Amino acid sequence: MKLNSLEDTFFLSQKIGKLLSKGDVIFLYGEIGVGKTTFVRGLINNLEVEKGMVESQILSPTFNIVFDYEIKKLKIMHYDLYRLKNSRDMNELGIFAEIENHITLIEWPELIEKKPKNRIEMFFGYLDEDLKKRNLKIKGYGKWGNYDFKKI
Repeated sequence: MKLNSLEDTFFLSQKIGKLLSKGDVIFLYGEIGVGKTTFVRGLINNLEVEKGMVESQILSPTFNIVFDYEIKKLKIMHYDLYRLKNSRDMNELGIFAEIENHITLIEWPELIEKKPKNRIEMFFGYLDEDLKKRNLKIKGYGKWGNYDFKKI
């Protein structure tokens, strides 16, 4: 799937956001600046607008490691594991302790050894030398295993 603009990324995040419910997990892979946080921003802001809320300022939680967002009765946990150096550090966060109570979005999930069964993995990559166009591959596991993300 190609993402040729910010609008493409926001449109995709809106479509995927409508599919999600408590307990869902998305892993976001890709280089710095490739669009992971932009996707998260679009997903959260679209859900806020749908619920009649003011859009939050969505920042990358690189230094905080996690930000949480309350959207009416829905909680979204947004993790950025870029600064973590080993799986022990990651395990101390308790990311999956109450996974069924919220949506979990994780940037830089490479250190996660025990992955949740029901998850979506998104692989963002640059498509051109100007770093303006992106390529995105989406793969589902568990309940998402047979979902055709190409039809989004």
